[in-house]
Amino acid sequence: MVKIYSWNVNGIRACAQKGFLEWIAASDADFVCVQEIKLQGDQLTEELRHPVAGSGKRYHSFWAFAERKGYSGTGIYALREPVSVSGMGGQEFDSEGRTVVADYGGFVLVSAYFPNSQEAGMRLDYKLRYCDSMLDFCERMRARGKHVIVAGDYNIAHKPIDLARPEQNEGNAGYLPEERAWMDRFTAAGYIDTFRWFCKEPGHYSWWSYRAPKAREKNIGWRLDYHCVDPEFAPALSAAGIHPEVMGSDHCPVSLFLDV
Repeated sequence: MVKIYSWNVNGIRACAQKGFLEWIAASDADFVCVQEIKLQGDQLTEELRHPVAGSGKRYHSFWAFAERKGYSGTGIYALREPVSVSGMGGQEFDSEGRTVVADYGGFVLVSAYFPNSQEAGMRLDYKLRYCDSMLDFCERMRARGKHVIVAGDYNIAHKPIDLARPEQNEGNAGYLPEERAWMDRFTAAGYIDTFRWFCKEPGHYSWWSYRAPKAREKNIGWRLDYHCVDPEFAPALSAAGIHPEVMGSDHCPVSLFLDV
């Protein structure tokens, strides 16, 4: 069983002060993808770079940092080293540290922090370019015979079931028609939203706004965090989950277990 977690930590140093290192040790994860780390490489302590796993081993880690300080950034913790590590390719996205790609030969694991389209869709065009680049990347990997796992914060609630108040959020960032249409294209290309593969019920969210009083307590949230895989990987899917009981960020971890 391969256990993969993804978590938008909303500042990894702040999250570490709220139990991140204890959580990762208890998770028994083979891989942990993190997003919105909000630091530079020289700010990573040894403890954050190579935390202790439940087995007592230390994780390897691989990072993409934003040029702008205190912004964005992604990482992957892994118990085994990949063949290679890269970004998405191209200065436009890699300058914001949005993607880490770890190639393990038979599969690639992607930790992705999709852009927020922002108020009035100010960055919608940028986001859609990133989305299209991600789909193109996935298709290239499939063409090479590789499985693809895209883990991360997509900053998109795909369908009405994926947020508590869809009608009130029509036209808001993360629920724009253009964003949802891209998710339609992504899934139409065969990519599987693994959580929905197992769970068709409402009320499951991975992000709750800090701006809304008691949003998390009342479960007024959005499902923005995903593990999506290529359709050829479907036979390996064992379980997928969302873990709202894990605190430390405005997001919670999501998980994917593979029987490989």
